[in-house]
Parts: sequence; C-alpha cells; structure tokens
Amino acid sequence: MIVLTIDQKASTTRGDLVPALLERLRATIPADEAARGFVLPFERTVGDEVQAVLAADDDGARLAVVVVGDVLRDGGWSVGVGVGGVDQPLPESSRAAAGPAFVRARSAVEDAKGRGSSVPISVVGPPQEPAGTIAGDAQALLRLLGAVAARRSGAGWEAVDMLAEHDGDDAPQRAVAARLGVSEQAVSQRLRTALWAEEAAARPLAARLLRAADAAATTVDHRDDGPRDGTGDDPDGPDGDPDDDPDETEG
Repeated sequence: MIVLTIDQKASTTRGDLVPALLERLRATIPADEAARGFVLPFERTVGDEVQAVLAADDDGARLAVVVVGDVLRDGGWSVGVGVGGVDQPLPESSRAAAGPAFVRARSAVEDAKGRGSSVPISVVGPPQEPAGTIAGDAQALLRLLGAVAARRSGAGWEAVDMLAEHDGDDAPQRAVAARLGVSEQAVSQRLRTALWAEEAAARPLAARLLRAADAAATTVDHRDDGPRDGTGDDPDGPDGDPDDDPDETEG
C-alpha cells in the first residue's frame, strides 16, 4: 500500500496548521475519489504530523499524486511516501497500524525534512532491485513536478485553477478568458508559461511509477516475510506440529 506521512515545518513559529490542512484536504478531494483512493483517511498521528493509507491500485496512486501536489503547493510541509506491505488486518486508525510501508514512510519524511531541498518530498521503498530504482524514479518525477509548481506565478496559478473549474466545458480556455477579462491568447500564454500541459501529461506517469513502486515493494515484503496477516502456510503444519504437515510422509 501507499502510506503518506506529512510533517509541518517550523511549527513553533507558524503555529499548528494541521487542522487547516486536514480541512482543506477534505474539502478539495471529491468524495468519490476519496472513497476509491483512501484505505485510511488523513488524521493527526503525533504532534504536527498527519498520515493516511492509500490503496495499492491505480486510484490510490492517482490520489497520492494529487495530494502530494496540493501539499507541496501549499508549502511549509515535508512529505514522506512509503510503499509496500502492511500488517493485516489494518486497524481503524493509522496510528495503530504497522508494517514495512509505515516504516518507510517514517524514513521518507525524515529524509524530506533533512535534505533542505526546495521540494521536500521523499519516496522510500526496499533497497532490493528493481524496487529501489522504481521508488527513486517516482521520487525524481514528483520532485520535478513540485519544482514546476513552486516556480509558477500567481497569474499562472489563477489560470490553472480556473481551467480546472471549467474542465467539463466545451471551451474551457474561452470561459477562463471571459472570467479574467482577457483574450483566449492571453490565457493560452499564461498556461504555456506555467507549463500546465507538461505537468498534466506527467502526472499520470508519476501515478504509474508510484503504483509500480508499491507493487515491487510488496513483492519484496511478501517474499521476505510471507503473508502479513497470519494466515500463510506454516512450514511446521497448520497447528505448528511437524506431524501435521501434509507433505511429510512416514518412512
């Protein structure tokens, strides 16, 4: 699964912004996307940190990219993404959950906080290949997308945000131009300068890389530890007795 751990930066000087972050995430993520993508929703875990568990599928990966982009745009947060197995069954709260993906999310957020990057996000998977390389690729692309967003002007964000509001219109740029009182050519220029088309084209790739990173990490975790729900095959037989092993024969 995909575990997101988000930690507030400079909380002693900026105050507690966790309630505002949780409210904004609830307000901006459509209910149907949240229902498909979240396994456990965002909640405060400790101090000024929030955490969520997202599904190990395309919906979860897409939602992870959306959340990461929104949080990085807001600024003031370090984002850690951990991928891989989790202990089953999951509890109702991520605070009580455990497993490799949670350990990696903790490592990732600490890495994001410690490297002083202009785009404080880290993606951590197991070191075994190809899982490690895929997680690194996902991290590199998410950082690039974050860098593009960080350098976008206010005018660029205004055009991008309005375009999203008119996504279902027949002529969205015309609608944006009418609202802004400018020409369609001016809106098009804002979007080109904002690299919106490039970002929109790269987001699905980022989601596919996260999905692939999770799949590779989960394979490693299952290979190393076996199923994590306590229902896997016991080498000593179902009751822990070698005599109960159906593959053993007397002789």
